[in-house]
Amino acid sequence: MSSSESPAPRRRLSRKDRLRQLLDVAWQLVRDEGTDALTLGRLAELAGVTKPVVYDHFATRAGLLAALYADFDARQDQVFANAIATSNATLEDRAWVIASSYVDCVLLQGREIPGVVAALSGSPELEASKREYEAIFLDKCRDALSPFTAGGSISQAGLRAMLGAAEALSHAAANGEISREEAQQELLETILGMVRRVRP
Repeated sequence: MSSSESPAPRRRLSRKDRLRQLLDVAWQLVRDEGTDALTLGRLAELAGVTKPVVYDHFATRAGLLAALYADFDARQDQVFANAIATSNATLEDRAWVIASSYVDCVLLQGREIPGVVAALSGSPELEASKREYEAIFLDKCRDALSPFTAGGSISQAGLRAMLGAAEALSHAAANGEISREEAQQELLETILGMVRRVRP
């Protein structure tokens, strides 16, 4: 076989591009086969790479799950930031941004994110990571909504209640139990109710 007939050498992906590829394949695996099927070996097989490549990025299954959650959180942050930046500075608009962007982010990931969240909840170490991301999101919600409250403050309990409602409604929409619009509208009403309880 002459050199002109040999296959072109494979281009190595940068570390960042390889990570993106592995995360995309992992999301697809969770979508197709469920979270239980997500192992580093299976990910390597589906991504067409060796196991050491996958282990270099994630080290453990828990690390992979944490990376998936971080990926979801980064997308959610971007959607939220873009929506806040283009919204009117009214309570209704800010509450709508939170409600619609949260539901849309979960629906974008479909049924995958509940499985990842459930798997994250199984480990105290990973639960702490999930709580850290939640705290960042809740701080952003507090910043967006506090100007519309008496004294510029929303309780942590109220924000946690909002987050619980957001998760439950979004997952119900992802599972087809309720529509996207129903989830968004109910979450909007929950947020408005929370803020109005502390309005001047």
